[in-house]
Amino acid sequence: MQWFININSVAFMTRTIDILAVFGLIYLMLSLSNDRRTLLMVRGIIFLLLASVLSDRLGLHLLNFVLDKLLIVAAVAMAVILQSELRRFLERLGRGDLISLVKPTTSRRSTGESDSVIEEISEAVIELSQNRTGALMIIEVGEPIDDRDFSVPGVKLNALLSKELLHTIFQTSTLLHDGAVLIREDRVLAAGVILPISERAASREIGTRHRAAMGITDRVRNCFCIVVSEETGSIAIAENGILDRPVSSSRLREILETKLGNYRPTTLGRTVPRFNWLWLSSSFKNLVSRKSSEKK
Repeated sequence: MQWFININSVAFMTRTIDILAVFGLIYLMLSLSNDRRTLLMVRGIIFLLLASVLSDRLGLHLLNFVLDKLLIVAAVAMAVILQSELRRFLERLGRGDLISLVKPTTSRRSTGESDSVIEEISEAVIELSQNRTGALMIIEVGEPIDDRDFSVPGVKLNALLSKELLHTIFQTSTLLHDGAVLIREDRVLAAGVILPISERAASREIGTRHRAAMGITDRVRNCFCIVVSEETGSIAIAENGILDRPVSSSRLREILETKLGNYRPTTLGRTVPRFNWLWLSSSFKNLVSRKSSEKK
């Protein structure tokens, strides 16, 4: 009898570890992106997985076969959509940097540096808008953007950020004015960066710069773009593949202050989704107590 109880205990612990491992995997998948479409896709994959297990238990072999194939297609689709995030995740995993996968990191930018960066960018954008000079700026928030996410990584500058430098780059007489400028903290890393064009349906009024801003922010979520229209001088902000326009000068400054603040918790360039560990702990305790009472 004692041997039978021990076997049941081992089976119960194995199943519990299995469930916790699945919860951990789902948590890591959700930490890759906080985009609503991605979260809905993860929910769909979980539904397919549960349906596949249920159909296997019920002996619905044909339905189980179809669901298994759909799971493979969904997994490939997830890998394509989150290719940048997955690449960074695997690179950290390969380096053994496991703590940073779940532990938030903070920006190195101090309060003084933040104010200076906000001032330089906002003044440059406002003056470019008044002069109707076309411009496209990519501003990193969190993890550095991989050069492979760009169509062409552009010319490396690594120069101190200033409104004069931004004005010079976007003058039509320069060779780099057609591309984007990549900004990290208080440095202009590169200019003449060619970005992937968004495939989303958009208004015919927007130009190539706007579509490029939508394209890079749709592919890489740890950044946002500022676009100045050459035709109208209007300012637009692109984030998560969505274009917000027109943006006033006062609102531009508010957005910059919000996004380039002194403290920025990030994980893989994302805000880590909250998980109700208290609920999971209480559920686990209830399950253990129920099993113990059944044995008695």
